[in-house]
Amino acid sequence: MIADLAGKVRRALKKPPRYIAGRLLQEARGHAERHLSPLRIARMTPSALAKRAGHADCEAWWTFLASRRYVAGTQASVADLERICPGDHAITLADAGKALAHEVDLLGSGPVRLGAGIDWHQDFKTGHRWPPAYCKSIEYNNLDRPSDVKVPWELSRMQWLIPAGQAYALNRDERFAKGVREVIESWIAENPYAGSINWACTMDVALRLMTWTWFFHVFKDSAAWSEPAYREKFLQALYLHGDFTARHLEKSDINGNHYTADAAGLVFAGLFFGGDGEPKRWLELGWRILSDELPRQVTGDGVDFEGSIPYHRLVQELFLLPALYRLKHGMEVARGYRDRLLAMARFTAAYSRADGSVPLFGDADDARALPFRQQPINDHRYLLALAGHALGAPELVEEFSGPRSEMFWIAGAAITATLPDRDVAPASAQRSKAFAEGGYFILRNGRDHVFVDCGPIGLAGRGGHGHNDLLSFDAVLDGVHLITDCGAYLYTANFQERNNFRSTAYHNTPLIDGEEMNRFVGPRDLWTLRDDARPVVEEVAFGEDESRLVAGHTGYERLASPVRLRRTFALNHAQSRLTVRDEMTGEGTHRVEIPLHLAPGVSVSQEAGRWILASGAKRFDVRWTSAQDWAAAVEPARVSPSYGVVVPAEKFVWRRIGALRPLEVTIAPLAESVEHGAVLA
Repeated sequence: MIADLAGKVRRALKKPPRYIAGRLLQEARGHAERHLSPLRIARMTPSALAKRAGHADCEAWWTFLASRRYVAGTQASVADLERICPGDHAITLADAGKALAHEVDLLGSGPVRLGAGIDWHQDFKTGHRWPPAYCKSIEYNNLDRPSDVKVPWELSRMQWLIPAGQAYALNRDERFAKGVREVIESWIAENPYAGSINWACTMDVALRLMTWTWFFHVFKDSAAWSEPAYREKFLQALYLHGDFTARHLEKSDINGNHYTADAAGLVFAGLFFGGDGEPKRWLELGWRILSDELPRQVTGDGVDFEGSIPYHRLVQELFLLPALYRLKHGMEVARGYRDRLLAMARFTAAYSRADGSVPLFGDADDARALPFRQQPINDHRYLLALAGHALGAPELVEEFSGPRSEMFWIAGAAITATLPDRDVAPASAQRSKAFAEGGYFILRNGRDHVFVDCGPIGLAGRGGHGHNDLLSFDAVLDGVHLITDCGAYLYTANFQERNNFRSTAYHNTPLIDGEEMNRFVGPRDLWTLRDDARPVVEEVAFGEDESRLVAGHTGYERLASPVRLRRTFALNHAQSRLTVRDEMTGEGTHRVEIPLHLAPGVSVSQEAGRWILASGAKRFDVRWTSAQDWAAAVEPARVSPSYGVVVPAEKFVWRRIGALRPLEVTIAPLAESVEHGAVLA
């Protein structure tokens, strides 16, 4: 704990004086809330809140709130669902049954039955428990213990209960309304305002608020939610979530997804409650923050600046859903805001592979804003249709492919039925694209998809959710995912693994002298990196026959004997042949390691002097230049497809100690490489 405090002080002293003063004031207010909030909340009785909102009592308040428009659908027809999303009804009922049984599968836990009485303060993966206390006094990182605070936080977001709401919306079965009510009552009873681990992170308060607003509109007319005492309790608790979020904004000198989530929650709270007073101020504050932060956090070509593909999806939802909620109420969304959201969706279209999966670059914790999914966690394509339809970009709708469940629940059956019903995006959408400002390049055609990172580290040079992955790449060739990023795996649950998965060695990029391209600040500084490696893009040439990219970085120029990296990517579109050439410039003796992490399920063998990659029925030839200069090996590796999950894989590694030499690696479908005699000198 002392080491954690020292680290916080060390990091704070590096901030601008104005930020330090503001943060001290923010911390002082937060701790003052320990004494002030009980006095304030004592006056915020349900009847007082109803009168403050301009209603005679809570029943009148409930009726008013029930009449207000909502951003997502809360009633649906089984016939429509089965017509548009065949098979979803059975899946929804199965998931709803698990929710009623308090069975969850969160953050890599696998299916877990929590029992009738849910322990809201426990990391059920390890058994560690945070006793109830004022939220600002709880130490939750616990880096020296195998605990993960994200588990109770994720559980308390209650997104795992959404299938029960969907089942009720389809069938009006009161079992689901009763089950959700019981869970919410349990949470309210065991998590008084600011009095538990589940108030320690404002982002999670805001996301829970968003989920509860949807539950209200789903169950507002149900018999199980008709009891006046419960209605009073629910509305008071929901109002207090808005109050807490407004008082505990996670503002910094450089803001990321937490501050964005706080603001999104305020917009939801303001639009949900409506009227004047506090809800109006929440709405105005939240929308002002989102409007200010969108151009700061997202580049002009639509890339979230945190350096993570999974977080790009989350941030896109956090900026998009409040805008859609405003549109539902006839409120303005500025042209610049719309354009930046559409740019985010275009980046999503480009990084999504033909099967809808995405590269695993940067951190990933499976986070969503308001999920209604029946698609894999790493399928982001619904955002194309959602943004394209709502914001007037028909070309994005035309590029849409994949499951339509998210659109069904947000936009409704009539709109969703007009979407393209196909598994793969049209050929016109599968072209190479450059996102130079954001720092990503996609070399692509109908069979191949090569994603390359040439951007700065995340969070404006702080590190954040970005990894040491500059010049790293992910590759699909001839429809087969061959080369993968390793993902993120864990955060505070294991700081050594946290640092492993964000290290240079866990990415498909050269490692020089065992040094990180961006130095770690310290083993306990899990979201900071030194800003050492600056990208240098030399050439971008996307043609009909070949897409070519030449780039480098400065991360190893700081060494006593400096080294400059230069990497060339060339994708032959006709032959699905990828060539990657590494050139290292510098004097003296160096230890160089160049890994190539293979996607899970890709096997390696040697046949007649050739190295062969195989996946299913397809086989690929791997060749490289100057075999005498490089020692090659195939070694065990690990890939984390989602938070808390790790699977075995293999990696090619080329190593050399001595003077710097280039390495050129070519991967091509075996039949093509034999036919064209692709033997390298």
